[in-house]
Amino acid sequence: MIKHCISVIFFLLLLSCKDHNGIPEPEKLIEKDVMVDIMYELSVLEAIKYQNPASLDSFKINASAFIFKKYKVDSIQYIKNTKYYAADDEVYKTMYEKVIKRLEANVKKADSLAIIDKKKAKAKKNKIKPVATTKSDTVN
Repeated sequence: MIKHCISVIFFLLLLSCKDHNGIPEPEKLIEKDVMVDIMYELSVLEAIKYQNPASLDSFKINASAFIFKKYKVDSIQYIKNTKYYAADDEVYKTMYEKVIKRLEANVKKADSLAIIDKKKAKAKKNKIKPVATTKSDTVN
Protein backbone atom coordinates (compact mmCIF):
# COMPACT_ATOMS: atom_id res chain seq x y z
CA MET A 1 0.00 0.00 0.00
CA ILE A 2 2.79 2.42 0.88
CA LYS A 3 4.54 1.61 -2.40
CA HIS A 4 1.39 2.52 -4.31
CA CYS A 5 1.01 5.79 -2.39
CA ILE A 6 4.64 6.69 -3.08
CA SER A 7 4.17 5.79 -6.75
CA VAL A 8 1.06 7.95 -7.02
CA ILE A 9 2.77 10.88 -5.25
CA PHE A 10 5.81 10.54 -7.52
CA PHE A 11 3.58 10.44 -10.61
CA LEU A 12 1.66 13.54 -9.44
CA LEU A 13 4.94 15.35 -8.84
CA LEU A 14 6.06 14.55 -12.37
CA LEU A 15 2.80 15.86 -13.77
CA SER A 16 2.92 19.03 -11.70
CA CYS A 17 6.43 19.81 -12.93
CA LYS A 18 5.34 19.69 -16.54
CA ASP A 19 5.68 23.16 -18.05
CA HIS A 20 3.04 25.03 -20.02
CA ASN A 21 0.12 22.71 -19.25
CA GLY A 22 1.11 20.13 -21.82
CA ILE A 23 1.70 22.60 -24.66
CA PRO A 24 4.93 21.49 -26.35
CA GLU A 25 7.62 24.04 -27.03
CA PRO A 26 7.38 25.18 -30.66
CA GLU A 27 10.13 24.11 -33.05
CA LYS A 28 11.01 27.73 -33.66
CA LEU A 29 10.64 29.34 -30.26
CA ILE A 30 10.47 33.11 -30.42
CA GLU A 31 12.41 34.74 -27.60
CA LYS A 32 10.28 36.44 -24.96
CA ASP A 33 11.61 39.92 -25.72
CA VAL A 34 11.00 39.52 -29.44
CA MET A 35 7.54 38.14 -28.71
CA VAL A 36 6.82 41.22 -26.58
CA ASP A 37 7.94 43.45 -29.47
CA ILE A 38 5.62 41.63 -31.87
CA MET A 39 2.72 41.78 -29.41
CA TYR A 40 3.34 45.50 -28.91
CA GLU A 41 3.37 46.29 -32.62
CA LEU A 42 0.27 44.20 -33.26
CA SER A 43 -1.47 46.05 -30.41
CA VAL A 44 -0.58 49.39 -31.98
CA LEU A 45 -1.97 48.15 -35.30
CA GLU A 46 -5.21 47.10 -33.64
CA ALA A 47 -5.50 50.53 -32.05
CA ILE A 48 -4.98 52.20 -35.43
CA LYS A 49 -7.60 49.96 -37.01
CA TYR A 50 -10.02 50.78 -34.20
CA GLN A 51 -9.45 54.54 -34.35
CA ASN A 52 -9.34 54.92 -38.10
CA PRO A 53 -10.22 51.73 -39.98
CA ALA A 54 -9.67 53.23 -43.42
CA SER A 55 -6.12 54.39 -42.64
CA LEU A 56 -4.48 51.00 -43.15
CA ASP A 57 -6.83 49.95 -45.94
CA SER A 58 -5.95 53.03 -47.98
CA PHE A 59 -2.35 51.84 -48.34
CA LYS A 60 -3.43 48.40 -49.60
CA ILE A 61 -0.96 46.57 -47.37
CA ASN A 62 -1.38 43.83 -44.83
CA ALA A 63 0.24 45.42 -41.80
CA SER A 64 0.28 42.22 -39.75
CA ALA A 65 2.12 40.43 -42.53
CA PHE A 66 4.63 43.29 -42.59
CA ILE A 67 5.30 42.87 -38.87
CA PHE A 68 5.71 39.11 -39.21
CA LYS A 69 8.11 39.67 -42.10
CA LYS A 70 10.03 42.25 -40.05
CA TYR A 71 10.61 39.71 -37.28
CA LYS A 72 11.09 36.80 -39.71
CA VAL A 73 8.18 34.75 -38.36
CA ASP A 74 4.99 33.54 -39.97
CA SER A 75 1.49 33.71 -38.56
CA ILE A 76 1.41 30.00 -37.68
CA GLN A 77 4.69 30.26 -35.82
CA TYR A 78 3.36 33.31 -33.97
CA ILE A 79 0.15 31.49 -33.00
CA LYS A 80 2.06 28.44 -31.75
CA ASN A 81 4.35 30.66 -29.68
CA THR A 82 1.38 32.61 -28.32
CA LYS A 83 -0.27 29.36 -27.20
CA TYR A 84 2.99 28.19 -25.66
CA TYR A 85 3.56 31.38 -23.67
CA ALA A 86 -0.13 31.75 -22.76
CA ALA A 87 -0.11 28.30 -21.17
CA ASP A 88 2.06 29.75 -18.39
CA ASP A 89 -0.12 32.46 -16.85
CA GLU A 90 2.65 34.26 -14.99
CA VAL A 91 4.97 34.44 -18.00
CA TYR A 92 2.20 35.66 -20.29
CA LYS A 93 1.02 38.21 -17.71
CA THR A 94 4.56 39.56 -17.39
CA MET A 95 4.85 39.82 -21.16
CA TYR A 96 1.58 41.73 -21.45
CA GLU A 97 2.57 44.03 -18.59
CA LYS A 98 5.65 44.98 -20.63
CA VAL A 99 3.45 45.67 -23.65
CA ILE A 100 1.11 47.83 -21.56
CA LYS A 101 4.03 49.80 -20.07
CA ARG A 102 5.34 50.55 -23.56
CA LEU A 103 1.91 51.61 -24.76
CA GLU A 104 1.42 53.88 -21.75
CA ALA A 105 4.87 55.43 -22.22
CA ASN A 106 4.08 56.18 -25.86
CA VAL A 107 0.71 57.69 -24.92
CA LYS A 108 2.46 60.02 -22.46
CA LYS A 109 5.02 60.94 -25.12
CA ALA A 110 2.30 61.60 -27.70
CA ASP A 111 0.33 63.70 -25.22
CA SER A 112 3.43 65.76 -24.43
CA LEU A 113 4.10 66.33 -28.13
CA ALA A 114 0.48 67.35 -28.68
CA ILE A 115 0.72 69.91 -25.85
CA ILE A 116 3.93 71.32 -27.32
CA ASP A 117 2.31 71.56 -30.77
CA LYS A 118 -0.69 73.39 -29.30
CA LYS A 119 1.59 75.86 -27.50
CA LYS A 120 3.56 76.49 -30.70
CA ALA A 121 0.37 77.02 -32.70
CA LYS A 122 -1.00 79.39 -30.07
CA ALA A 123 2.26 81.35 -29.93
CA LYS A 124 2.36 81.58 -33.71
CA LYS A 125 -1.25 82.76 -33.79
CA ASN A 126 -0.65 85.40 -31.12
CA LYS A 127 2.42 86.87 -32.81
CA ILE A 128 1.84 90.36 -34.16
CA LYS A 129 2.57 90.49 -37.83
CA PRO A 130 4.61 93.48 -38.93
CA VAL A 131 2.57 96.02 -40.86
CA ALA A 132 3.92 96.61 -44.33
CA THR A 133 4.34 100.26 -45.20
CA THR A 134 3.36 101.54 -48.62
CA LYS A 135 3.89 104.86 -50.28
CA SER A 136 0.36 105.87 -49.42
CA ASP A 137 1.05 105.35 -45.69
CA THR A 138 3.89 107.87 -45.62
CA VAL A 139 3.21 111.58 -45.07
CA ASN A 140 5.01 114.07 -47.32
